[in-house]
Amino acid sequence: MNTKLYAALDAAYPEMVEIRRHLHMNPEPSFHETETARYILSYYEKLGVDVKGNVGGNGVVATIKGAKPGKTVALRADFDALPIQDQKENIPYRSTVDGVMHACGHDGHTATLLVLGKTLFDMRDELAGTYVLIHQHAEELVPGGAKSMISAGVLDGVDAIFGTHLWSMTPFGRIDTRVGPLMAAADSFTLKVQGRGGHGASPHETIDAVVVGSQIVSNLQTLVSRRVDPLESAVLSIGSFVAQNPFNIIADQAVLSGTVRTFKEDVRSLMETEMERVIKGTSLANNSDYEFNYKRGYSAVINHENETLFVNNIAATVPGVTEVYDCPPQMGGEDFAYYLEEIPGSFFFTGAMPDGDVYPHHHPKFDFKEEAMLIAAKTLGSAAIHFNKE
Repeated sequence: MNTKLYAALDAAYPEMVEIRRHLHMNPEPSFHETETARYILSYYEKLGVDVKGNVGGNGVVATIKGAKPGKTVALRADFDALPIQDQKENIPYRSTVDGVMHACGHDGHTATLLVLGKTLFDMRDELAGTYVLIHQHAEELVPGGAKSMISAGVLDGVDAIFGTHLWSMTPFGRIDTRVGPLMAAADSFTLKVQGRGGHGASPHETIDAVVVGSQIVSNLQTLVSRRVDPLESAVLSIGSFVAQNPFNIIADQAVLSGTVRTFKEDVRSLMETEMERVIKGTSLANNSDYEFNYKRGYSAVINHENETLFVNNIAATVPGVTEVYDCPPQMGGEDFAYYLEEIPGSFFFTGAMPDGDVYPHHHPKFDFKEEAMLIAAKTLGSAAIHFNKE
């Protein structure tokens, strides 16, 4: 079965590249992926696959039933792009849409799953079980597309789910994953410090929002080092600090924003509570006011043990895979977490480091080695097929 799957995917690889490049040239940002969703829907309709559009928003779900009874396994790929200007040079498939590009590999995820779906459909008379192909919109922007698609019933009757992320920072041929926490919960916050402005020559008559904000930034840095168990993980980063005033005016207001990353819910709650306490105390000491808004983003991606070990064993047999690596947790976020909160499953990274210059995800010059899509398709396909043999 694997030999036939691999041969079919090898033969379809040029189509996979063609689809990926088409999507790369025509990106759409989160919650605006109407043409991309239409493209995915049309692809399956032309094949005769049972497919539904507008699932939980712009989501598309295809269902392939094998000729033999078995379990139901879901495979997921996201398809939204980012509000980033494509700055790649001398690349024929660069984005044609100003200010929007696929800077995270979701075009590759979609091409991978589309061609894999076509291959599974062609093999359906030999397959057992049911294969649910989830093409998810809006992974990049909270609240994301996973929750709404789950609410729409995409996991109803599904026994397990698998997904992968093409990863430009991981060597080609390597599969990275781990049992337990793989990616962090990704929260955001904004803080408005309200003081009393005045002339720069008379600071004693003011409540300097810049000084208060600076003290808050400094005080917040003690939370991870002094309030979080050193055996646990947390990140608190201030990404923006804005107080727009002329050079000789003391600011009456400053606005800060940032992110918090954690793996465990108790640490997540601790950070939220302690941030409020530090901000309130610092504001009280300076006789200033504040508005603090903490917004919870995606939950942590927690891989299930049995399904992850199962994928590891499968991946080790896939042509082109040179290593299956037990990687450390990543502090990036992913709404695949919500699927894993509902049913067993596993998420993994497929090494896609390009041969030339390497840029991280969300970079204006991001790209990946396209051959990695073939490894991703073979790994996901093998996992799905063999899941029905367990």
